[in-house]
Amino acid sequence: MGKKKVIVKTDAELLGEKEKLEAALVKAGSGDKAAGKKIESGRVYVNASYNNTVITVTDRGGNVLAWASSGSLGFSGPKKATPFAASKVVMAISEKIKKSGVVNVDVIVKGMGSGRDSAVRSLTGQGFNILSIRDVTSIPHNGPKPPKVRRV
Repeated sequence: MGKKKVIVKTDAELLGEKEKLEAALVKAGSGDKAAGKKIESGRVYVNASYNNTVITVTDRGGNVLAWASSGSLGFSGPKKATPFAASKVVMAISEKIKKSGVVNVDVIVKGMGSGRDSAVRSLTGQGFNILSIRDVTSIPHNGPKPPKVRRV
């Protein structure tokens, strides 16, 4: 494998790296403008599948403020798609966006999971003012072609 080469940096190089790192930290800190602003209205996307429930909160422009899923809260297996897990996800979301000040929300529901009704009811219980509820679940118009008939 050979000998390893040890690089010794001078003080000037170390100071230059430190300045670059500090500039990057300042830039990253200023990028979180959505959390600092007070946003009155937003959208809540509820994706309730048979396996999981994912809730995303955005502002009117579509910028994500917070998101959570029942899997990220520690639910596993078939428990992720339960109404109880969906209500816990809404509680976690409301804690995350308390600082943003989102009160008026439009709810967009997608999927056929059992957590969709529970999530909408929990949103009202957490103090959100629901302006509208829209269902955007995709509906197959013809579906896939059926398999060929089995010949023996």
